[in-house]
Amino acid sequence: MTKSIFYHAGCPVCVSAEKEVITLIGEDKIDVIHLGESKNKITNAKNAGVKSVPALVTPTGNVLHINFGASIKDLEG
Repeated sequence: MTKSIFYHAGCPVCVSAEKEVITLIGEDKIDVIHLGESKNKITNAKNAGVKSVPALVTPTGNVLHINFGASIKDLEG
């Protein structure tokens, strides 16, 4: 993986974190995935180790959970 992946669910906490992360990392170095709109990506997020959103998966595979917007289990339902 060459880019970071930012997973979120569209809540205010997630949107705020998305803006901050893009400012810090740069839009060209991050893929943003809205799991509320792309439910088919939830399995990918879980396999990467995402337990809640917003979360950032780094190019080395580390998962950085940022604040708490929603549990990944809540998004599956």
